[in-house]
Amino acid sequence: MASDTDTLPRRTVSPDLTAARPASRYEQVKHYITERIASGEWGVGSRLPSENELVETLGVSRMTVHRALRELMGEGIVTRAQGVGTFVARPAPRAEVLELRDIADDIQAGGGRHRSRVVLLETIRADGHLALAFDQRPGVKLFHSVLIHYEDDTPLQIEERFVSPHFAPDYLDQDFATTHPHRYLFQISPPHEVEHVIFAVTPEADQQALLELDGPEACLQLVRRTWVDGRVVMRGVFTYPGSRYSFGGRRQT
Repeated sequence: MASDTDTLPRRTVSPDLTAARPASRYEQVKHYITERIASGEWGVGSRLPSENELVETLGVSRMTVHRALRELMGEGIVTRAQGVGTFVARPAPRAEVLELRDIADDIQAGGGRHRSRVVLLETIRADGHLALAFDQRPGVKLFHSVLIHYEDDTPLQIEERFVSPHFAPDYLDQDFATTHPHRYLFQISPPHEVEHVIFAVTPEADQQALLELDGPEACLQLVRRTWVDGRVVMRGVFTYPGSRYSFGGRRQT
């Protein structure tokens, strides 16, 4: 019997999930849901059928449906309200960072005086998270640097980079107080592909100290990966106090 909270039409004919492209059952359930969202059949804010109804309609186990919905939640496609149901989520705003710019250029363009301080230069072995970011196995050697960039005497950015030694074998030999990592890497080769993801974060105590913050403050964190010739060559994490910096871009359409 249909739930009295179900606002979506029930199909009278059970769909053939074996005809769907994904191989595993939970991926087929995800495909079934996302197809209807993409087509507009289930619009933003629409309530999805309950787990029990999806089990009955699709002929799969409740565990399979639960996993599919959990992954769709993690991907921001659906949202769940306890005791109410599962809904089509509104897409989160995502701004495009249009240019790769050196923080020194941004500061100088705004009339400020730029300087940088090297906090750390070292060789490390990648843990599982970093190895995944570089599409490598754990334990691969990477170069690691941490710099602070100042506008006049105010810290504006923590720049943390992990760099492939195969791409920049002399990376740790540079004087990054005068030669900035962005410019040095760009001279070796401009990236062929760039990935940007921006987060709002609360900095850890050590980051608060580096940024000379009086206490916890909302910060912007840009995570960047760059590829050259199909290989990841750099992963950067750039942290800015939200009260001192903002991201923006403009383009013609």
